[in-house]
Amino acid sequence: MARKKIIAGNWKMNKTPSEAVALINELKPLVANDEVDVVFCVPAIDLSVAIDAVKGSNIEIGAENMYFEESGAYTGEIAPNMLTDLGVKYVIIGHSERREYFAETDETVNKKVLKAFEHDITPIICCGESLTQREQGITIDWIRQQIKIAFLNVTADQAKKAVIAYEPIWAIGTGKTATSDQAEEVCAAIRQVIGEIYDDATAEAIRIQYGGSMNAGNAAELLAKPDIDGGLVGGASLKPEFGQIVNYNK
Repeated sequence: MARKKIIAGNWKMNKTPSEAVALINELKPLVANDEVDVVFCVPAIDLSVAIDAVKGSNIEIGAENMYFEESGAYTGEIAPNMLTDLGVKYVIIGHSERREYFAETDETVNKKVLKAFEHDITPIICCGESLTQREQGITIDWIRQQIKIAFLNVTADQAKKAVIAYEPIWAIGTGKTATSDQAEEVCAAIRQVIGEIYDDATAEAIRIQYGGSMNAGNAAELLAKPDIDGGLVGGASLKPEFGQIVNYNK
């Protein structure tokens, strides 16, 4: 069975609640494409108004992060059941910015992944290498390690529903993009390691996104690759251009 493409916008730390509603209303008609799963991952403070704003559309709302406990003395954190109570369906886990600025590790990523599945939230699990790692030829080794730890104790049935986002750190917000062949090579390696952890059926089911300066100009070429099932889009997700990425196949 062909995997349905999934295009997710990562808004990062942008848009106040009122700005979020305005942007969603602007983008709604532009991203209408039932052949693609469309997700807007928005700042926590925008989640409630975003859920209301997308009602009746093909857009699902995701969070940019969550904690791995349901409640407790974790000032400033957001629990998974808080997200599900609002109707949030997806959560980005382990984005390179979270790892770099907020000390997230492969181990905390794994805890969050397990907790997301426990609450029926689809995790978008991020992995990616730095420029130094790519130049030293350890990209695939590095990515395999990130994936193996992220999926520790995750069942095959859970893994089939996961989304993995491959984002070369050197291509995020830099305007540099991995070539479609570079992106495909790593996404194929991710699918291979999922097959090693589980089986071929799980590897075939899991959806793997490319992220890292995906835009209207390069989306169709990237998404034509056999192992690239979507995009995790940063800057372009805040512009009308996002509609062109979602409708890459039109």
